Amino acid sequence: MTDTQQTPVNKAADARDRVHELLHAHRPQVDELSAIDALLVTSELVTNAQRHGGGVAGFSARIAGGLLEVTVADRSPRHPATAIGREKYGVGGYGWPMIQKLTSCVVIVPTGDGKVITVTVPLRFDGAAD
Repeated sequence: MTDTQQTPVNKAADARDRVHELLHAHRPQVDELSAIDALLVTSELVTNAQRHGGGVAGFSARIAGGLLEVTVADRSPRHPATAIGREKYGVGGYGWPMIQKLTSCVVIVPTGDGKVITVTVPLRFDGAAD
């Protein structure tokens, strides 16, 4: 297991930097496609918290058992929504299906002042057989 990163983040770029550092430090080295998926999911979760969740209330990331676990807390009890059923080319709702596709598990836990979303992203490692 690689240490949890619990440094406060205010922007998606901050969260991506933390996850990039975590992935880069891991041995064996995480393969490039897994890293891209992990950074994309991280960015989308934090952006959603900022745009739709009243801001980021907490962030952590860790690697355990071949999975990246990313947790983002926000200040809204509303669950993420998708663009399904909305007006064609409407704004928003496209990131959540992507998060669901790139992760192996999504858990949403209500809190007294919002929610916590934890996702796991499967990782592949350089030199590992597919």
